[in-house]
Amino acid sequence: MTVRVLIADDQAMVRNGLRLILQDQPDITVVAEAADGAEAIALARRLRPDVCLIDIRMPRLDGIEVTRALAGPDVHDPLRVVIVTTFDLDEYVYGALRAGAVGFILKDAGPTLLVEAVRAAGTGDALISPSITVRLLKHLAPVKAPGVSNTASRLSDRETEVVRAIARGRTNQEIATELFISMSTVKGHVASVQTKLGLRNRVEIAAWAWENHLADPTNDRRG
Repeated sequence: MTVRVLIADDQAMVRNGLRLILQDQPDITVVAEAADGAEAIALARRLRPDVCLIDIRMPRLDGIEVTRALAGPDVHDPLRVVIVTTFDLDEYVYGALRAGAVGFILKDAGPTLLVEAVRAAGTGDALISPSITVRLLKHLAPVKAPGVSNTASRLSDRETEVVRAIARGRTNQEIATELFISMSTVKGHVASVQTKLGLRNRVEIAAWAWENHLADPTNDRRG
């Protein structure tokens, strides 16, 4: 299956760079580019791409407003939005996720993570830059008193390991490698976790893990 992508960024050089990276993949095609938020919404609603790559700071409408219009809780048939930005301010991260984004990637994260985020979103999954995930963990961990909610008891030991890995920003491939299991097994565990906890995607799984202290922000083995 080919993932159809819309790119929205007010800088032509950035749009061109993202397009070159994505078009180099046999399973991804860029169907449109937008230079501002209003144009992004119009093109996305007309073309219905599988994934919308949206910058935060754009003329007319910013990335949060665009995300809310395309993927917000009040949207009948939401699209999948991944934020791709230079700015990793907490207010942008939280705002984007609350608005309905299924991914948040920094522009300096590299082409590999960008492609992974597009593929994840294309299959209904989600991915956040690991550096952002770890920082959010540090901020959210003190919010509640230590201890895991009773809801966590619904998960098997292996499912709990997968949840912890997701909260550290791991991709399915990285989880499979770390836990010595197949990709299909990882996907099965993720699906089971979503069903048991009533969560829609990896972003919500990560948020649930942060809130329930199932991940240690000081124990990230990523090099």
